[in-house]
This record gives sequence, structure tokens and C-alpha cells, in this order.
Amino acid sequence: MDLENKEEIVVEEATVETAEVVATEETSEEKPRKRGRGRKQKIETTEEKSQSEWIERVVQISRVTKVVKGGKKLSFRAIVIVGNKKGQVGVGCAKAAEVIIAIQKAIADGRKNLITVPIFKTTIPHPITGRSGAGSVMLRPASQGTGIIAGGAVRLVLELAGIENILAKSLGSKAPLNAANATLEALKALTPFKEVAQKRGLTMSELLN
Repeated sequence: MDLENKEEIVVEEATVETAEVVATEETSEEKPRKRGRGRKQKIETTEEKSQSEWIERVVQISRVTKVVKGGKKLSFRAIVIVGNKKGQVGVGCAKAAEVIIAIQKAIADGRKNLITVPIFKTTIPHPITGRSGAGSVMLRPASQGTGIIAGGAVRLVLELAGIENILAKSLGSKAPLNAANATLEALKALTPFKEVAQKRGLTMSELLN
């Protein structure tokens, strides 16, 4: 009886060893598949990084009611500022029945209306005032280390445009859309030093000195 028990134990150990070998072979076959999946994920992340250069900031989401025949129609209005902090910025405004759709439409509208801002040493070239509707915004260049002295929608527009040092003051309407559009109008009207130097027939060093 003892010999039979020993033979059964040996057979069981052999089956366990073979099962372990089969398991290791299966895991070794599955490894390259997992590596392939990981590579695909890395490629997707690199594509997302290239698309994430644009930054979107939601300024305001308001509920709008329109009185129509038979009742009221509810919708949402979203104001979004889009920029890449490299001299390009835009303001988008859109309405939709849902908040997410309104934000998406406002982002698309902001990317259509991008402007290029002439930045000179992290600030603007010269003082300027912009107006849009009842909104009026005054912009003044500032020295290094001042930061962005502004608030509300004006600050977001200047920040996403890539300006680091500036003084701003809202003189007219404090509505976010009017303030943002007035800031855009002011940035549009800026003239870089290169154009002024060409008109006067001077070099950049002669103009700045």
C-alpha cells in the first residue's frame, strides 16, 4: 500500500509540473500582444499632446429663455476663450439646448475667429484702448515682473494670448462678452515695431534708441 501511495504522489507532482510549464508557455505567447497594445496607446497619447496646444477657458454659461408661441424655449449660451499662449487668441459665443453642445460650438467659433497678437518682450508694443459695444478696455505695457494686472474676461484673453506683463482696466460695460471683445479689438489694433520702422525707413535699433 505504501508503494502505491508513493506512485500516486509522484504522478500528481508530474501533472503539476506539466501544468506550470503550459501556463508559462501561454504567458510567454501573450506578452508580445500586450506590448503591441501598449505601443498603440503611446501613439495615441502623442497625437493628443499635439492637439492639446490650444487651451480653452469657459468664461460664462447663462440660461436664455425665448418666449415663443405656446410657451418658452430654454437654451444655454456659452462664452469660451481659445488660445495657445504663443500670440494667437479668439473669443467664441454659441447657443444650444445643452451645455456641452453649447461649449463645443463656442470652441469651434473661437477657433474660427483667431487673431495674431504682436508681443514685444512679454508685453504689448504701445498703449491702446479698445471698444466693442458698451465695453471699453484700456491696455498699457508693463515692465518685466509686473504680471497681468487685470480681471475677469480681460485677464483670460491676455493670458491665453501669451502676454505676461501688462496693465489693463475695464472702463465700460462689465459684461464678460463685451469686455472680451473690447480686449480683442485693442489687440487687433496694435502695430508692431517692425512695421513702424519700415514706414519711417529706420532699423529696429534706431527706432528703439
